[in-house]
Amino acid sequence: MNRKALIVIVSVVFTTGCNKYIDVVPDNVATLEYAFRMRTTAEKYLATCYSFIPDLGNVSNNVGLFGGDELWVNTGLNNNATRIARGGQNANNPYFDYWNGRNNGTAMWTAISQCNIFLENIGSVPDMTEAEIKQWIAEVKVLKAFYHFWLLRMYGPIPIMRENIPISASGEEVRVFRQPVDDGFDYNGEVLDEAKPDLLPEVYDPNSQLGRITTPIALGLKARVLVFAASPLFNGNPDYIGFTGKDGVPFFSETFSIEKWEKAAAAAKEAIDLAHTLGYKLYQFEPGLQERNISDTTITQLNYRNAFTERWNSGIIWANTNSLTDNVQWYSTPRAFEPSMVGWQYPRGYSSVPMKIASLFYTQNGVPIEEDHTWDYNGRFDLRVGTAAERYNIKEGYTTASFNFERENRFYAALGFDGGIWYGLGRYDDNNAFWFEGKLGQYGGKTGISWYSVTGYYPKKHNHYTNTAVDRSTWNSISYPWPMLRLADLYLLYAEAMNEAYGPSEEVYHYLNLIREKADLPTVQYAWENFSRNPGKYTLKEGLRDIIRRERSIELAFEGHRIWDVRRWKTAPEEVSKPITGWDVDQETEEGYYRERFIFRPEFGFRDYFWPIREQDLIVNKNLVQNPGW
Repeated sequence: MNRKALIVIVSVVFTTGCNKYIDVVPDNVATLEYAFRMRTTAEKYLATCYSFIPDLGNVSNNVGLFGGDELWVNTGLNNNATRIARGGQNANNPYFDYWNGRNNGTAMWTAISQCNIFLENIGSVPDMTEAEIKQWIAEVKVLKAFYHFWLLRMYGPIPIMRENIPISASGEEVRVFRQPVDDGFDYNGEVLDEAKPDLLPEVYDPNSQLGRITTPIALGLKARVLVFAASPLFNGNPDYIGFTGKDGVPFFSETFSIEKWEKAAAAAKEAIDLAHTLGYKLYQFEPGLQERNISDTTITQLNYRNAFTERWNSGIIWANTNSLTDNVQWYSTPRAFEPSMVGWQYPRGYSSVPMKIASLFYTQNGVPIEEDHTWDYNGRFDLRVGTAAERYNIKEGYTTASFNFERENRFYAALGFDGGIWYGLGRYDDNNAFWFEGKLGQYGGKTGISWYSVTGYYPKKHNHYTNTAVDRSTWNSISYPWPMLRLADLYLLYAEAMNEAYGPSEEVYHYLNLIREKADLPTVQYAWENFSRNPGKYTLKEGLRDIIRRERSIELAFEGHRIWDVRRWKTAPEEVSKPITGWDVDQETEEGYYRERFIFRPEFGFRDYFWPIREQDLIVNKNLVQNPGW
């Protein structure tokens, strides 16, 4: 490596709230000698390696929010993610191009290159201890693995950049080949294993360095990587027979391997055990002095809502301090709840939850609405008036759809809807909570062509319950770092891997029931035996698989996982292609509003499993091949 090579300068600030702890390499600094001449400058280069973690708290930069079918917007509001969701992805100038860092994509190959430069040079810093050097090396190895995994998940087979190509390399040497997906996953696992011994086992100083890589993060990332490697998209997928590189090497194995699921289960259990040892646990909301007359129902709902939005809570293993969430909260909150709020500049209120996603949430009995023999599925669109029994979920005396009644607490915690209670926003008394009115002509109803929910449902889950409006132009939101990994996610990954490897067991039920207990739901066993039309479903591997996948879709709703989960499960053509529908938000009356309205039918084809590589890159590097269908 030429030590006079220019450093790629990337501006980065790590924060907890507004506290800065790592700065950038100064703009007038151009040599590696300077970057690694002392600890302070090397730490700034370390920050550069961290700076490529995608900004997922911004709706324009998180393809997982609007790039699939979990959230939707009206046609007057377009970004690159919504263009993908509507079938606009292309190979000439791809949206969310993480290969090159274009069109809201981060330059992941640059990120990996910067990590390699750091790893090559950090050992020369004179004023650092050997232990600290090892720790920083381990952090950057985890980042390097994460960036490779990000590309692997998005593009399938990718080149593996173990080290940077020397400047003296020939033209042919720099024309790298894509590698089989198994090699990519194996490399991720190797790098994460290398990093593990030298990482700090616990979290960093909460006043200065939260967000830095720790052992629980590395183990959790490894579990996620191995679950993807074991999933149907990558594990013995016959759909990619014949997909090879220019050298003729197949990118996908045709042979299914149960050992991949066994390894994934072991990795997830190792991550969970360490997390428990270090005090991580599923979040439990504890009412404070401001919460008055708060019901058990509301507490249960805040267990779910705050598990995502409460900064550095006990269930968050990794959060991205470079990705704060003011933006996503602006767009997930309705514009008004009462006359004084009409005309707010913020929030914007256009993030919309399709009916098919709202349908995923269970009944209050903990089983799907289409399976619960006590719930009137055929009458779900009938009108019904809220009573005192539903007052913590639905405004008493308000007419809404039966679809919104007798649902599980996570339904009411995750979704805002016409007639639904919206706890918080400066009101912390259950007897005086806001409720949302969303029909045409009401405070939160459609106005203009942009700022409204096109389906009638909002992803309330994104919003911290203490957000408030000061006046019509000032919106105070509690900006939290975007959670990258939660303990609940690990529980679900473990349950999935155990079921796939060994079938139904008490161990699988145990970890599912830990999550359900926080939602005040009966156990999987009790719920299916007593309320499901298919009472033995949970005792069969295939049935339990469906239960685990649905539990994951509910617990991790609107966190950006669904877009990748339905791909790795190979259910995307069926799931994503279901039509986007919602209530008729152009109507003023209950009878007009509560009619399911068709909005759009996405089409997910075989080519959509993986992103296209830009055509220009294929021209520059003749050794690359395009993904099928592009």
